[in-house]
This record gives sequence, structure tokens and C-alpha cells, in this order.
Amino acid sequence: MPIYQYKAKDEAGGCDYCRKGFEVLQPINAPSLRNCPVCGGEIEKIISPFSMGFSKSGLDSKAKEKGFHKLKKSG
Repeated sequence: MPIYQYKAKDEAGGCDYCRKGFEVLQPINAPSLRNCPVCGGEIEKIISPFSMGFSKSGLDSKAKEKGFHKLKKSG
């Protein structure tokens, strides 16, 4: 089950819980929450960036074997 992030729609309204933002573990097919579970204020789902960890245990060489290339920032 994915973890979804929610935050208050209106920064001035809501409680500390929803103004800071919170996470909820929900099934993929569950409807999005519309109200804060603490104060009942209006909330919205936040699209958050994902991160992909890199291992120094041969991930680069395995990727090269499969035909992938590693891009490096040049400045």
C-alpha cells in the first residue's frame, strides 16, 4: 500500500496537524481524503518526489551490462 501525503488547502485555516502536512497509508483504489482527521478542515493530496537509492555494490556495472548509461552533471 502506498503512503499518500496531505496538507491543508488554506494555510491560514486548519490545525497544526494538517498545516504541517501528514501521511496516510491507503490502498491504491481508496478515495482521497477530503477533510483533516483531526479538525475536519479541507485538505488536498500532495504529489511528492520519489527517491531512488543507489548502492555501491555493483548497481552501476549491472546497469551497464543491461545497456543503460550513467549521466553525470558536468558543471
